[in-house]
Amino acid sequence: MRIVVISDTHGNSYALESVIMRNTDADWIIHLGDGERELDNFILSHQRMAPKIIHVAGNCDFDSLSDDYFVLPLIGHKLLATHGHLYGVGCSLDKLKALAAANECDIILFGHTHERYQSFEDGFYIMNPGSASIPRDGAKPSFGHIDITPEGDVVTNIVNV
Repeated sequence: MRIVVISDTHGNSYALESVIMRNTDADWIIHLGDGERELDNFILSHQRMAPKIIHVAGNCDFDSLSDDYFVLPLIGHKLLATHGHLYGVGCSLDKLKALAAANECDIILFGHTHERYQSFEDGFYIMNPGSASIPRDGAKPSFGHIDITPEGDVVTNIVNV
């Protein structure tokens, strides 16, 4: 199973479309917020992709009706995805880990900081794919993917847009 993770596109429709169209074989495509408008436009013009696209609201997705987090059950795993601004991800991941634990999740995805991050800590696979549009970590624009093998192994990777 492959999950593509994108965040913080901030109006950059080209970056969003580039990532998704290069990964049409993904099982899930998750947008972690701050790009809902261009994602909605993409879905309108690529409706066959809509069933496998999930997204949450970011702090710049004004008037969004989307949830601030969601839980996705997977075979042998449970994934928590959020933008992260409501959980203090710029300072600590503790609130996010507590939310994941409360929802029995072992995979955590967040955005907001525009900085790439991937780790396995405290029993959680954690990923921030960085920003596909405006990175703040000195790296190129990026997105992530998660591969879950039939044996249940989890591999995370962050790549350039």
